[in-house]
Amino acid sequence: MKTLFSEIMADLPLVAILRGITPTEVEAVGDVLVEAGFRLIEVPLTSPDPFDSIARLARRWGQNAIVGAGTVRRIDQLDRLIEAGGRLMVTPHGDPALIAAACARGLVTLPGVATPTEAFAALDAGADGLKLYPAEMIPPSAVKAFRTVIGPGVPLCPTGGIEPEDLARYVAAGADGFGLGGALYRPGDTAGDVAVRAAAFVSRWKTLHG
Repeated sequence: MKTLFSEIMADLPLVAILRGITPTEVEAVGDVLVEAGFRLIEVPLTSPDPFDSIARLARRWGQNAIVGAGTVRRIDQLDRLIEAGGRLMVTPHGDPALIAAACARGLVTLPGVATPTEAFAALDAGADGLKLYPAEMIPPSAVKAFRTVIGPGVPLCPTGGIEPEDLARYVAAGADGFGLGGALYRPGDTAGDVAVRAAAFVSRWKTLHG
């Protein structure tokens, strides 16, 4: 799983965040995302029936994408995530015990951090990458500072308020990928809406990386 995550991060390191999606919508939205090239998809646990949505995505795309949960806050949620077929844990915070528990279960982990102290604690616990959150508080200049002290090799993924036009500045500062929320999917959006926005993000990423 870690190898697949590394391959995806080298190809198209964009995490689709489907906050608020329902199980009846999730397969159609997942289809357009995967068709656009997305292979990292999270359903935040604040969504309606999130484990049902995760299970549907995992059954449909689990061989081609890494599907998981966002806004994970408790260790007991990890077992439900695995039962649903999820393989990715994304958190809004850097809880070393939660990260270590997820790693012990073989999950890919992207914990949220906002300071170097949190970043190093998360890495020491085994994090596979760092979700720099909220990106509205972490501009490209701060990402550059993170990269300087953390060094190469650790995926840094600004998340929160990211639009296609923001990618270039963050990439130049050292970002490796992005978590994409409301600019990609908002509750009530159709699969067609998401397809248009997904294409815009993928096009921008490919333009930056040739």
